[in-house]
Amino acid sequence: MIDIAALTKLIEPEAEALGLALVRVAFFGGKSDPTLQVMAERPDTRQLDLSDCEALSRRISDKFDALDPIEDAYRLEVSSPGIDRPLTRRQDYEDWKGFDARIKLGTPLDGRKQFDAHLLGLDGDNVRIYAERVGEIEIPLDYIASAKLLLTDALIKATAPLSIEGADRISQEG
Repeated sequence: MIDIAALTKLIEPEAEALGLALVRVAFFGGKSDPTLQVMAERPDTRQLDLSDCEALSRRISDKFDALDPIEDAYRLEVSSPGIDRPLTRRQDYEDWKGFDARIKLGTPLDGRKQFDAHLLGLDGDNVRIYAERVGEIEIPLDYIASAKLLLTDALIKATAPLSIEGADRISQEG
């Protein structure tokens, strides 16, 4: 069994040394395709470029080669959280209030295990949402098994790259 908390403790300082915030560490794929997934972002832009991914991947690989915290072979995948990002940290629910999310519960609330809802932020240890047919409710953070932003026009507009200069030009070498 992979100890995600222990892996996170090893990975987080490597991300922070590069000025990155760790968003998620996950291990999936079982025996057929074991993958260690690491998502990170630059706190100021909420983005991650290829050089950031390469640098973080190298730091994690070097550290894991020395410590060998995962016994079997696995694939390391370092990426940005993307537009429809997972909401994994307490602060994510506050940072992304005003946007829509899909929240899956480990513990049912009012007989429901999933809500597609508009995020209203945090209230103590509860996530406030507005869901159609339910209205405004609060979900205890510890009930949430997983959550991610839903791809909407508002989200696309809010997460547009900081610069798209040159995106409309075609480069012809020759």
